[in-house]
Amino acid sequence: MAIELVVNGKKANVASSPDTPLLYVLRGELGLSGPKFGCGLEQCGACSVLSDEGARRTCVKPVSEFEGQNITTVEGLPELWAKDDARRHTDLHPVQQAWIEEQVPQCGYCQNGMMITAVNLLAANPDPSVSEIMTAFSTSGPSAHLCRCGTYDKIIKAVQRAAELMA
Repeated sequence: MAIELVVNGKKANVASSPDTPLLYVLRGELGLSGPKFGCGLEQCGACSVLSDEGARRTCVKPVSEFEGQNITTVEGLPELWAKDDARRHTDLHPVQQAWIEEQVPQCGYCQNGMMITAVNLLAANPDPSVSEIMTAFSTSGPSAHLCRCGTYDKIIKAVQRAAELMA
């Protein structure tokens, strides 16, 4: 039985078992490498995507939980941004642009989840304070987003820059 997903604005029928974690479907079946396998316990956030329910972890949750929802991976962020306003035609979402301008990534492994959380935060709060940014990254999902490189100061600056770019 095929499961129909809408990923980055495109319909996709997947053949994976309904209990297969969405992350495995995104990476293995749909060829999207943005969401990463980190801890496999929904603890680190590297596997995060946006869904109709906001930012969600995907390394454990079955693909069947996402059927009928719009799923956006880091690869789909530019289209998500352009969809908000047809005049916006950019190669990058402002969060991705801010990540580059603030030189956030070190090893880069956690950046998918960090950017997904930033987009989710800015959709709900277009001008967050530093405290609100820190809260979003420390309490989102079942646990905080983890960055072993410790780029948290740069992440805060990038979220602030993205807010300016999106204003």
